[in-house]
Amino acid sequence: MSDVINLRRERKRRKGAEDAKVAEANRHLYGRTKGQKLAETIEKQRSESLLDGRKLCSGPSGDGSEKP
Repeated sequence: MSDVINLRRERKRRKGAEDAKVAEANRHLYGRTKGQKLAETIEKQRSESLLDGRKLCSGPSGDGSEKP
């Protein structure tokens, strides 16, 4: 004969296993460490400042607010 199981517990166990799979997939897709986020932010700021430094200014004042 087979063993008697509690169906409520079995449903909860299966749901927990399924939720764990989904959580693991999300960690691989979206998860980044604090260091990775910080490095990306620093790189973005560096590239923006590099681009800002290479802008061409028009007009004698050099602020770029005047139209040619």
